[in-house]
Amino acid sequence: MKGIIAFQMKIPSLALALWMCAAAALAQTPTLTVNSAWIRMTPGSDVASVYLTLVNQGKKPITIVGVESTVATHAMVHETRIEGGIARMRPRDQITVAPGKTVKFEPEGLHIMLHGLTQTLAVGQSVPLVLQFSDGVSMHLSATVRPLTEE
Repeated sequence: MKGIIAFQMKIPSLALALWMCAAAALAQTPTLTVNSAWIRMTPGSDVASVYLTLVNQGKKPITIVGVESTVATHAMVHETRIEGGIARMRPRDQITVAPGKTVKFEPEGLHIMLHGLTQTLAVGQSVPLVLQFSDGVSMHLSATVRPLTEE
C-alpha cells in the first residue's frame, strides 16, 4: 500500500516537471524570422558568401554568436566596410537584432562566410545553416544557391 501511495504522489510532481520543461522550451524559442536566405556561387573557390534578412518580432534583443553549415569546415559572420575607397572585411563576434528591428546581410555589408566548402555548390541547391544565439538556442534554416552574377 505504501508503494501505491508513493507512486500516486510522484505523478503530479512528474506532470509539473514536464510542464515546466515545456514552458521553458517555449520561452527560449527565438522570435526571429529569416527571409530571403541565399548564397552567391563562386565557381572554383572553396568559400561562399551567405546573405539574408533577419527580423526580430519579439520584445527582447536576439544576439547571434555563431553559425554552422554542413557544407563548410568553418562559417562565421563578417562585415565588409569601405574605408578610404578600399573594401575591408572583418569578422564579427556577434550580431544583435533589437526588438522590432530588421538586420540585412547583403553584398558589401554584413554576410556569412562559408570557408572550406566540402562540396561543389550548384545553382538552385538548398544549403543547411544553423544560427547560434547567445542564450544557447539555435535556429536551423536553409539558403538557396544563386549564380555569381546575381545581387
